[in-house]
Amino acid sequence: MVWHKKAISATLITVAVIGTIAFTACKVSYSFNGSSIDYNVTKSISFDKFPIRCAYVWSPMEGMFYNALADAYSQKTKLKLLKRNGDLQLSGEITEYSQTNKSVSAEGYSAQTQLKITVNVRFINTKNHSQDFEKQFSATADYDSKLQLTAVQEQLVTEIFKDIIDQIFNATVAIW
Repeated sequence: MVWHKKAISATLITVAVIGTIAFTACKVSYSFNGSSIDYNVTKSISFDKFPIRCAYVWSPMEGMFYNALADAYSQKTKLKLLKRNGDLQLSGEITEYSQTNKSVSAEGYSAQTQLKITVNVRFINTKNHSQDFEKQFSATADYDSKLQLTAVQEQLVTEIFKDIIDQIFNATVAIW
């Protein structure tokens, strides 16, 4: 009987030790914003301005893009926003801002116009340079050709920037 108590005690102690080791050795990290950042290693992010380098220019775009980009990272991550030399660094330029006819009406006139924006992004991860890249991100939005671009421009650019910033966010910190 004493032998059985000792065997059971030894088994329980072994299971407890193994469970403790397994529990402390495994790190499970869940994030509801889609980011996969190890905040023990990566603590900050910095952005340069994204100047407009395309033929057609709408001057508010540069500031709109920078502010939307900074807002997205500050709302979806715990990274500290620095003016320069962040652990993660984003720079680039807006390289395309164009309109094309998307569809034609029965009368032979343009019925819908598509606005397209492309942003070239350079990403540097100072903690893991294998994730560095330079890549272009594009998005479009359609509007009725009866409308002047100036009437819908701010709304469309905001929508397009949201899409592009989601793409950039996914490519930089939501790496699956």
